[in-house]
Amino acid sequence: MGSLQLKSIRKAFGGHEVLKGIDLEVKDGEFVIFVGPSGCGKSTLLRVIAGLEDATSGSVQIDGAEVVNTPPAKRGIAMVFQSYALYPHLTVRDNMGLGLKQAGAPKTEIDTKVAKASSMLSLEQYLARRPSELSGGQRQRVAIGRAIVREPKLFLFDEPLSNLDAALRVQTRLEIARLHRSLKATMIYVTHDQVEAMTLADKIVVLNAGKIEQIGSPMDLYNKPGNIFVAGFIGSPQMNFIEAARLGDTQAKTIGIRPEHITLSRDAGTWKGKVVHVEHLGADTIVYLETEKTGLLTVRLFGEHKFAVDDIVYATPDTSLMHRFGADDRALG
Repeated sequence: MGSLQLKSIRKAFGGHEVLKGIDLEVKDGEFVIFVGPSGCGKSTLLRVIAGLEDATSGSVQIDGAEVVNTPPAKRGIAMVFQSYALYPHLTVRDNMGLGLKQAGAPKTEIDTKVAKASSMLSLEQYLARRPSELSGGQRQRVAIGRAIVREPKLFLFDEPLSNLDAALRVQTRLEIARLHRSLKATMIYVTHDQVEAMTLADKIVVLNAGKIEQIGSPMDLYNKPGNIFVAGFIGSPQMNFIEAARLGDTQAKTIGIRPEHITLSRDAGTWKGKVVHVEHLGADTIVYLETEKTGLLTVRLFGEHKFAVDDIVYATPDTSLMHRFGADDRALG
């Protein structure tokens, strides 16, 4: 009921090409997340799927039907925006049911669907309130509820949590994950936050400069990045990159090792270095050190560790978890 296929999607604004030939298949019921840096084209791609932007060329198929010339209201999609887009003069109940009312649905059907959606989102006690009487997280749940009552083929989310504070982002993220399991609906979600992508997605699409760099499950991208861009974008703190020649590797151009795959010792190890900065985060300790062999190195240690600036330490990488990249920045087998 909610498959999507994109073929050779291109989008240009004047002489500037934002999307450069996107091919993608989303299966019914999948939760797919588009990630990438600002300006990579992820929101533009979502708007092309929704019909809010016209593709310069290419094909958009929903459930096997070509919709590239179909207006947004006829595509069977519902979109949740970053800005909530609620009507301030309407109650929560009326905001959630407005789309159905405009479509001519009978009042009994609207009431039933609004009641069901509000129950799923714990909004029953707020149905008579107006948006100004709600918190940011509650407003976002109303926007999500408005999408649910339409029973769309595709749910599209455009950075829906970016206006919320950290605690609300975590809470709403859990609600969206629970919602996906409950509805078994197809969801496509745009974010710049890789934590959202890693925790919510069945499949992540990494975009860069209008092109797809890699598609895969969260752990596929973490464990087997296809190139340096993906390796550096997925994972926090970012993967360390070292000139391969400095480590005696003449076939690779760059060696990558994640901060959490390095151990530190005060006594002995592979690379001797001096601590230049330490971040004590409670659950983790992030240590930055300069070594003659690698240059600046980031190490992530689990728990609290008493390293300090100017300490002399030894870093030892897990060589089985090193990544090797060639001259074209692509991963070597």
